[in-house]
Amino acid sequence: MFIDPVFSKFVLPEDTKEALENSGWRIYPETKAQLTELCFGPTHTSRYDVTYTIPGKGVFKEAEVVRCKNGVVVNFMEDYMRRREPNCMRIGDDLPTDKPRFKDVYGYEFSKLRAETMEWFKTQNVILLPFHAGGEYYGYDALMVCPANAAFFALGLANMQGFVSINDIEDGFRPRAIIYVAPPFRETHFNGKQVVVHQRTEELHEVFSYNLYPGPSAKKGVFSVLIDIGENEGWVTNHASACIMETPYENEVVFMHEGASGGGKSEMLEEIHREEDGKVVLGTHTISGEKFYLNLEETCSIHPIADDMVMAHKSFQDDSGRLVIADAESGWFLRMDGDQYYGNSPMYERISIHPDEPLEFFNIDGIPGSTCLIWEHVLESNGKPCSNPRVIIPRKMIDNIVPGDQPQEVNVRSFGVRMPPSTVNHPDYGVMGMVQFIPASLAWLWRLVCPRGFKNPSIADEGGSALKAEGVGSYWPFATGKKVRQANLLLDQLVSTPKTLNILIPNQHIGAYHIGFMGEWLTREYLSRRVGNVKMKHLVPARCPLFGYSLDEMKIDGQYVRRTFLRPELQSKLGEAGYDAGAEILKNFFKEQIQQFDTDELDPMGKQIIKLCMEDAPLEEYLALTPMKLR
Repeated sequence: MFIDPVFSKFVLPEDTKEALENSGWRIYPETKAQLTELCFGPTHTSRYDVTYTIPGKGVFKEAEVVRCKNGVVVNFMEDYMRRREPNCMRIGDDLPTDKPRFKDVYGYEFSKLRAETMEWFKTQNVILLPFHAGGEYYGYDALMVCPANAAFFALGLANMQGFVSINDIEDGFRPRAIIYVAPPFRETHFNGKQVVVHQRTEELHEVFSYNLYPGPSAKKGVFSVLIDIGENEGWVTNHASACIMETPYENEVVFMHEGASGGGKSEMLEEIHREEDGKVVLGTHTISGEKFYLNLEETCSIHPIADDMVMAHKSFQDDSGRLVIADAESGWFLRMDGDQYYGNSPMYERISIHPDEPLEFFNIDGIPGSTCLIWEHVLESNGKPCSNPRVIIPRKMIDNIVPGDQPQEVNVRSFGVRMPPSTVNHPDYGVMGMVQFIPASLAWLWRLVCPRGFKNPSIADEGGSALKAEGVGSYWPFATGKKVRQANLLLDQLVSTPKTLNILIPNQHIGAYHIGFMGEWLTREYLSRRVGNVKMKHLVPARCPLFGYSLDEMKIDGQYVRRTFLRPELQSKLGEAGYDAGAEILKNFFKEQIQQFDTDELDPMGKQIIKLCMEDAPLEEYLALTPMKLR
């Protein structure tokens, strides 16, 4: 009898162990270079078709993998498979959850499908890929089980998370999470729909990926694992970007930026956009067309920390009074829809054309032997370029990146919201000033509601300025447990870090002005020059209590920002009447959304905060619960 000394190192569930013992070849990658070569099949071709035999349909082609000079290019045959299905999560266990359970949706227990999945693995050559869920430095031991002909999926996860060579695995390797990849089941069991099933115990979180687009499982599935672990251990993986801003005077300020999709997370890591003559357009009046400019000679340097997943592990926290964070990923799954021609994204273009190691591209045109270019997006069935082109870039390749093994104390914690244009004749909720300073109690309310807001580029089911909630923390779409539990964890995180400054930042519009993401970039410059602090003498209570304080003046490089950007009620085309009408829309939306959290499981302070919101309490009452530490 053949004894596999490597396989014997793993401590696995009995049915998993039995299935893999009876599978075909078991492949254990020693290096990412080996894993990259596996993407091109057993003949190491330059174009490899990922196919499966589907009963009643014959051979089904799922994807095409092309070898380019700078990496692996993956394109799916269906438009639908080129983006994440937002409603793909199912819960296969009986632990507490607010998400749809598998048995309630499909009418039978997941254990039946699990058994079928394990039987299918017996017919496959499989890749067993150990990795660190949460990044190479602070992640949890995990394992991916993937059919060999879908090696590109394993490569994507290896680049996004902490790749572990099989040579570094010791006896008794017990994964805290396992991802199983079984793509044919999308056709045989789910009518072609993406489905990802989560099965949890206190010791193991299993993710069954019944599709090959990596977004719901290799990317957000790992996010789900980290949220679940944190829910059990008492910490949060926030949905955020983060960076260190270094001023021209070498002061450093750490920003962490949260928000629903479209809230400006990626933009927090971008340089300020300028006109050809170097000027900065502060805003454009939507009625008159008048533009307002600033001249910024020298701006701060950006040192990225994280792009999308920020681990605030309990072991990081200290007595500084500030939140302490680290990147929860080893590589970033970057969307390149904004890069439409050469010169749009110089850093990412340079990295992707001349990478230190082969990269992986999705939904981008690739020709064997050529150089894949991130602005050449694959065309969809309607003849238009795909709106979700992606490249996975290991964080070590990104300019000025903060080392992943160095947790950082957060000075400023911002929350971004897309805002519609608002005038007295057409009032809407876009009445937030360029930056609002808020106590922890209000910061918590904004994270309960997480409004998606105006013309969200990632959401196709709404139009205009319709308000919809992303869900608690903006990571709720990826969470497997209970909303109220996450609400309690976020409240504790905010209240226990009083020295981290909490702010709100609008994007797209401030009243009648179109600003894009300029509010984010200028606030970043303003607070960096003040080492993340603001003095009380520069603040005035906002007209809407949900906005906390407004700035009475903002001065950057000797130039004042017009007060109408800071306090929108001063705009002639909005005024107090238009402001109040817009604020009322927002207040009513908050009241509608927060009632679901007012349960017996909610922290008593949370109940008090919700009561204040429901009663339209003034700012002073929020401050009484959670004072702000300002000079």
